[in-house]
Amino acid sequence: MIIDTHVHPTNLVDEAWRHTGEPFTGERVLKMMDGPFWINGKPRRVDVSCIMPPPGNTAWRDGDRTGREGIRDYQAYVTSLVQQYPDRFVGNFMYNPRFGPENGAAELEFHVREYGYKMLKLHANMHAYRPDRALDWLRPVMRVCDELGIIVLIHTGDGPYSIPTQFYPIIREFPGVTFILGHFGIQTGGVYCFEAFWMIQDSHNVIGESGWLLQSRIVEFAKEMKKSKLVFGTDSPPNEPGMWARELEVLCHEPPQGLNLSEDDLEGYLGNNMAKLLGLAPTPPLKDQAAAEAYLRGDVPQVSAANTHADHYAGYTPSAWAEEAAEAR
Repeated sequence: MIIDTHVHPTNLVDEAWRHTGEPFTGERVLKMMDGPFWINGKPRRVDVSCIMPPPGNTAWRDGDRTGREGIRDYQAYVTSLVQQYPDRFVGNFMYNPRFGPENGAAELEFHVREYGYKMLKLHANMHAYRPDRALDWLRPVMRVCDELGIIVLIHTGDGPYSIPTQFYPIIREFPGVTFILGHFGIQTGGVYCFEAFWMIQDSHNVIGESGWLLQSRIVEFAKEMKKSKLVFGTDSPPNEPGMWARELEVLCHEPPQGLNLSEDDLEGYLGNNMAKLLGLAPTPPLKDQAAAEAYLRGDVPQVSAANTHADHYAGYTPSAWAEEAAEAR
C-alpha cells in the first residue's frame, strides 16, 4: 500500500497558501490519490491519506467562534471526509493552542473517540508560539496523545518557531509518543535536514517524513537510518504525490543515485512503516505490472484506512511498534 501522511483537503480557499482556482476538496484529493503513479514499472495509487485542515484555516479570524466550538468548526470539513470516506482517509487533528490548551486536549480526545482520529499536527509558526518555551501550551494535548497512542506530526523547516531542535524538550518529556518530523526539516525558510537526521538517529520516538527532502539527502540518510524511521508524505496540495514517490523509488537504483534497495524495503517507506504506526495490516509488494493493474481494477482486495489488523496490534502504541521495528532492523 501507499500511505500519504500529509494532505490538506479544504472546502475553502487556503488562507495561508492562497491557492488560485477552486478549493482542493476531498473529492479532488481522491482523484489525485488514484493516479496512477508509476513506481518501478508498476501503476500504483495512494491508498490512504492522513488528512488535516490547511494550517492557515485554523488560525482565528474576525468572526470565528472561540474555544472548543471554534476548534470543531475548523476541523469540521476533515471530520466530514473521514466519515464519508473511512476507507481512504485518516483524521489528523490540527492543534492550535491559542484556542486554549485544555480545550484543544479535550477536543483531540473527542475527535479520537468519536471519529477515529489517529494523529495530531503541530504548526508552531502558523499559530505563533515558541515550542521550547511554550511547554505548558503543549503538555495537555501531549498527555492525551500519550494515553491514546496518537502520532504527532510536526511542521519543521523554517524559523522562527519551527526549527526541528526547538521541539526537543517536548519530545524528550514524552518518550512514549511517536513524533514525525514533517518535511524532514525543510520548508520555506531553511534547510534543517541534518538537524532532523540526527534527532531521528538519537531518539527512539522520532521519525522522518520524506516530502520536501532533497533526493540526494534521502539516499545519504536512508543509508544510515533504521528502515522503520522514514515515512512517505507529500504536503499535498500544493505538492503532487508522484514526484515524491519517485524520489523514494530512486533508492532502488544502483549507487551513487540509489542504494540497491529491495522492493520490500521500498514498500516500508511508501506505506508499511506508517501502516504499522496506524494499526493497519502491512502489505507485500506487488510482484509485477499485471498484479498492479489487477489491484487498481479491484480484482484483488484493496487495503484501506478501515483495514485494522487488530489481532497483532491490539494494545500497541505507535512508539512501542517503532522500538520493536528498530530492534528487528
